[in-house]
Amino acid sequence: MTQLLAIQWNVDPVMFHIGSFDVRYYSLGFLCAFLFSYMILARMFKREQVDIGYLDKLTIYVFLATLIGARLGHCLFYEPDYFLTSEHWVEIVWPFRSGRFTGFQGLASHGAAIGILLAMWLYWRKYAMNIWWLLDRLVIVIALAGCFIRLGNLFNSEIYGHETSLPWGFIFLREGETVPKHPTQIYESLAYLAIFVGCLIYYIKNKGQLRSGTVFGWWLVVLWCVRLLVEFVKNDQVDFEAGMALNMGQLLSIPFILAGIAIIILSRKGKFPQGPFPKGERVKFDNTKNKKK
Repeated sequence: MTQLLAIQWNVDPVMFHIGSFDVRYYSLGFLCAFLFSYMILARMFKREQVDIGYLDKLTIYVFLATLIGARLGHCLFYEPDYFLTSEHWVEIVWPFRSGRFTGFQGLASHGAAIGILLAMWLYWRKYAMNIWWLLDRLVIVIALAGCFIRLGNLFNSEIYGHETSLPWGFIFLREGETVPKHPTQIYESLAYLAIFVGCLIYYIKNKGQLRSGTVFGWWLVVLWCVRLLVEFVKNDQVDFEAGMALNMGQLLSIPFILAGIAIIILSRKGKFPQGPFPKGERVKFDNTKNKKK
C-alpha cells in the first residue's frame, strides 16, 4: 500500500543537449537564483537610493564566491581523500567527464556560505559599504536561491532521505531505489522559500529601515537550524559519515547557528553601524572607471 501512495520519480536531469553540452534543470535553478536575486536587490537598492553600480559589482563577487566556495567546500569537507590526490585534483576545477560537460559533481552549501562571507569582506575592503547593511539584504535573496537550488537537486535525484511510509515519499527510480524515501530536497526548498517570504515581509513592513545585523543574525539561526534538523532524515552524503552522531552537514551548521545568536545579541545592543555608508564615503560609477567623491 505504501508504494501505491509513493511518487514514482524518474525525471531526466538533463533538459536538452547542445552538442556535447548538457543543459540541466540544476543549472536552470542556478540561473533563476541569480536572476531573481538581482531583480529583488535592485529594487532594494533603488528604494534606499544606493547606486546600482554597487549591486553590479556585488553580483560578480557573489557569483564567483558561490561557485568556488561550494565546489571547494564539497571537495575539502566531504571527499578530501579523493580530490586531494595527484590523480584527481584536477577534477576540482574540470567540469567534463567522458568528453561531455556535466557541471561540477558535488557542491556544498556550507562552502558557498563561507565563500560568500569572504567575498563580502573583500567587497567591503574595496567599496567601504556597511557590510552588516549589505548582509541583511543579501541573505533575503540567498534564501530564495537556496529554494531553486534544492529543486535542482530534486531533478538530479540526489541528496534525498531515509526510507519513509509517508504518502509523499519519493521512489527515486534513476538511483535504483525501490522503496519511498524522504524528499528532503522539497523539505529544504519549502523551508527556504518560507524564510525568504518572512524576511521580505519584514523588510517591506519596516520600509527598509532595519537595525543592522538583525535579519542576518536571525537568518543564520533559522536557516541552519532547518538544515541541521533535515539532516536527521537525510542519507549520508559520504561513507565516513556512517555511525556519526551528527553528520558533516550538521557539524558545519552549528558554528553558523552560534554566530547568528551572537550577531542577534550584538545587534540588539546597537554594536553595528547603521545605513549603507556610515562613513559617508561613496563610489561614483560610470561606464569605464570608478571615482570617489
